[in-house]
Amino acid sequence: MDNGLQIKKENVISLVENHELGDIIKPLVKDIHLFDSYIAGTTHLPDKSILESLKAGDVLTLQRENNKFDSNAIIILDSEKRKLGYVPERDNIVFARLMDAGKLLKAKVTKIEKKGSFTQISVGIYLVDF
Repeated sequence: MDNGLQIKKENVISLVENHELGDIIKPLVKDIHLFDSYIAGTTHLPDKSILESLKAGDVLTLQRENNKFDSNAIIILDSEKRKLGYVPERDNIVFARLMDAGKLLKAKVTKIEKKGSFTQISVGIYLVDF
């Protein structure tokens, strides 16, 4: 039985983000670009108007999801924690393993293309390292 203290990186960053210690740690945090992809499942959103507020450069949260259809599901959330869609199933296995190992990943919007009634949102996926 492991009784060791475990602190997730996202909690450590949020603890010091708005604190003077955050000014010391912030220069040590770097984003490592891993992969370019897109947000899957945007056509299934109940309120597609949230996609209209996105712009290139927006930082998005990646979060693992318990999903009966995909054991490696990673949900993509906007800054207000609203669901935008998923990392595509064909791309998510390595990212799911990294997140399950305690690594913090995020996405950044790189391009938004309107294709008729469909909006394709391209993202870069990054490992937050410090």
